[in-house]
Amino acid sequence: MRIEELSCLAQDGDVDVNSEIAQLQKKRDELVEKTYAKASRAEVCQLSRHPDRPGFLDYIPLIFDDFQELKGDRAFADDGAIIGGSAALDGIRVMLVGQYKGRSTKEKIQRNFGMARPEGYRKALRLFAMAERFSMPVLTFIDTPGAWPGIDAEEHGQSEAIARNLMELAVLRVPIISTVIGEGGSGGALAIGVGDRLLMQRFATYSVISPEGCAAILWHDRAFSPQAAEALKPTAEDLRELGINDAIVPEPACGAHRAPKQAASMLKSALRSHLEPLLTLPVEELLRQRQARLRKVGVFEQG
Repeated sequence: MRIEELSCLAQDGDVDVNSEIAQLQKKRDELVEKTYAKASRAEVCQLSRHPDRPGFLDYIPLIFDDFQELKGDRAFADDGAIIGGSAALDGIRVMLVGQYKGRSTKEKIQRNFGMARPEGYRKALRLFAMAERFSMPVLTFIDTPGAWPGIDAEEHGQSEAIARNLMELAVLRVPIISTVIGEGGSGGALAIGVGDRLLMQRFATYSVISPEGCAAILWHDRAFSPQAAEALKPTAEDLRELGINDAIVPEPACGAHRAPKQAASMLKSALRSHLEPLLTLPVEELLRQRQARLRKVGVFEQG
C-alpha cells in the first residue's frame, strides 16, 4: 500500500520519492523470499496447487515454438486432461506430453481437473511411439492430483493403461525428461514420469497420495493433513535427498504464480541443460543408464 501511494506521488512529478520506493520494494522482496524459504511441507503442497500457478498450456508459448497439438488415442476418444504434440525447443524438434487442470470452471470440467482417463494415457503412449519413430526427444510435464478413479475409467482399463505406459517408457529409444511443474499425484503422474531425468520445480510436489487423502486414511480426519505432509516428504528438496528426482528447477523467490515468465525462462534453461547431454548418448547407452537409474529407486539399507 505504501509503495502504491508513493508511486502516485512520483507520477505527479512534484516530489522525488524514487529512492524510497526502491528501498521499500527491496524490503518487500526480502520479506517475500524469507517467507517462502520457511514454507512448511503442507504450505508447499498448497503452493503446488495455487490457482494462478502456470500450467502446461501456459508454459508452451513461453518456452517452445511451433507447437502442433495431436489429439485422440486412435481407439476410443480424446482426453482433455492430457495434451500433447510436437514443438521446437531452440530448433530441436521434441514431443511434448503434459497434464493440464484448466483455469475457469468450464475448462476445469473439460480437462477433468487434470485427472486423465485411460484414453488420455493411451494418447500419450501413441505420441511416445511417434516420437520414437521420428527420433524426437520426449518432454513430459506432470501436474495432476492423480488418475481419474471413476467407474468409467476402471471399466475402460485404467490400471492396464498406466502399467503399459510404465513398461513402454522404460524401453523407449529416445531421451525422456519429465518435469513436475505442480502437483504430482500417484500413478496418474508416474504414467508419464518414467524417463532419463526427473526434474521438479522448487514449489512442486510429488507423492503417492495427497496429504489430505493420507490423513483421511490414517486419522479419519483431513485436519491432520499437515502431519501427513511432514510424513510423506513430498517436496522437491525432500525427493532430491531421497534420490528420486535428478534436479530442482529454481523458481522466482515469490513463486512461479507471481512471475510466470521468469519461471518459464528458468525452466527452459533447465530443460536445455539436461537434454543436450542426453542427445549425445548412443541409444544402447541411453537405455542402460535409464534402467540403472530406475533400478535404484526404492533401494534402501537396513541397519
